[in-house]
Amino acid sequence: MAIPSLVALWFLPLVLPLCFYVAFTDLREMRITNQAVVALALIFVVMGPFLMSFPAYGWQLAQLVVVLVVGIVLNAAGAMGAGDAKFMAAAAPYVALGDLSLLFMILCASLLAAVATHRLAKHTALRRVVPDWKSWDMGRKFPMGLSLGFTLALYLILGSVYGS
Repeated sequence: MAIPSLVALWFLPLVLPLCFYVAFTDLREMRITNQAVVALALIFVVMGPFLMSFPAYGWQLAQLVVVLVVGIVLNAAGAMGAGDAKFMAAAAPYVALGDLSLLFMILCASLLAAVATHRLAKHTALRRVVPDWKSWDMGRKFPMGLSLGFTLALYLILGSVYGS
């Protein structure tokens, strides 16, 4: 992996709770809060200069802008929710460019697993435990925060173990 393991280890304990929060709020309310997105971006902005070289930090910060622009276009086209686009933009700087193909594989696997799990769980006793979750009754819409949060968390976990 291209991400340095020390960088992933420093980011992991700060980012992991946000990933869980994003997944939970998207399941419950079908929204990713601005506070979670801002906190995710701020962690990188504040910690990044201490953990990586200035050129690497700058390039990875530029990824936030690129992903945000792409996300805005996709949101305007109706292809994704605004919260999903903002979360992807805030998560983009954490990903080393050399790990992009790995990240897409993790995202694809995570998305398939999350959709299957969510659709199956909706027909189990779990629905009676949390009957007020909006995601149960949204038809074709899916709480992408579940798979996006898991993707970032798993990427940082793998990076902390197998990073350069």
